[in-house]
Amino acid sequence: MTESHVLRRVLKLAALLVGALAVVSPAAGVELKIATIAPDGSHWMREMRAAAAEIKERTGGGVEIKFYPGGVMGNDAQVLRKIRIGQLHGGAFTAGGLAERYSALNLYGMPLLFRSLDEVDYVRMHLDPVLKKGLEEAGFVSFGFIEGGFANLMSNFPVRSLDDMRRRKVWVAEGDAINFAAMESLGLSPVVLPVTDVLTGLQTGLLDVAAASPVAALVLQWHTKVRYLTDVPVSYSMGLLAIDRRVYERIPAEHRAIFEEVVTRTVAQLDAAAREDNHRAREVLERYGVEFVTVEPADVEQLRERVAAIYPELEARADVDADLMRRMLGLLEEYRAGHRSQVAERGN
Repeated sequence: MTESHVLRRVLKLAALLVGALAVVSPAAGVELKIATIAPDGSHWMREMRAAAAEIKERTGGGVEIKFYPGGVMGNDAQVLRKIRIGQLHGGAFTAGGLAERYSALNLYGMPLLFRSLDEVDYVRMHLDPVLKKGLEEAGFVSFGFIEGGFANLMSNFPVRSLDDMRRRKVWVAEGDAINFAAMESLGLSPVVLPVTDVLTGLQTGLLDVAAASPVAALVLQWHTKVRYLTDVPVSYSMGLLAIDRRVYERIPAEHRAIFEEVVTRTVAQLDAAAREDNHRAREVLERYGVEFVTVEPADVEQLRERVAAIYPELEARADVDADLMRRMLGLLEEYRAGHRSQVAERGN
């Protein structure tokens, strides 16, 4: 081993030790450093700062949270790297942002998977606990998932079909292997970028089409670079607060209990409020002049069938949890069968 290799290993070990000491110090209590792309002053940040204040008070200053909002610590991949070396201890991630550590988080975001929020609720009721456990086994503690809502296609030209997107540069989030593979199979041209680079991509022409929920489009300012929104739920998005399990378990047990109680409650409140937030955000987008493009139901159904036809191809991928995907699709069919029965009963 060369001297430079030895030096790099020593420096890496030192960084890890410094990170560990910064987390747990008997004199100063515990400080958790958490990064997020959410801007300071946003609803997410206000609620999380309130949670942090309650935790600090109830632990007598034993646990403090220091937030780094607005993407100052970089995109999800950069935040993960800083967590590995102890510079950060957690982050607010998109589901795809943690997919390199636990790929099953991408399953809810499969294109045109859900037809309604009722379907989302049914699947999440069964699979959220499974995803939470799987993420913990992958090294991160989470406190539930926060709905981002249905993402819609946004662009500077109307999009009503696949043909409208051909030969166009369509954004795929960094880490979202499922949607990348789906777009390629459908003959589209996906461009991989972290969320933090999409605004610039739309401004410079690196991207022609991006997808986001109405709330995300407003918070991230994407609405200032697009004129049209396709009013079809293309995919379901969610976020989560995740903390390095090794760091979290160093917190004294009595303080962990308080932390979990407060943050789990806050995450549940944010999740519950998301739908109304997206409803209001749609109204704001219209006031900003974004035009909503409708698509004929028959055309949407045809597109769903084309996407469903590539499910076997997606299921065969090494980076897809095939068992969990089959279980998710089974739950959807179970819900739809029950819904059809209820409709038939009402019709009699």
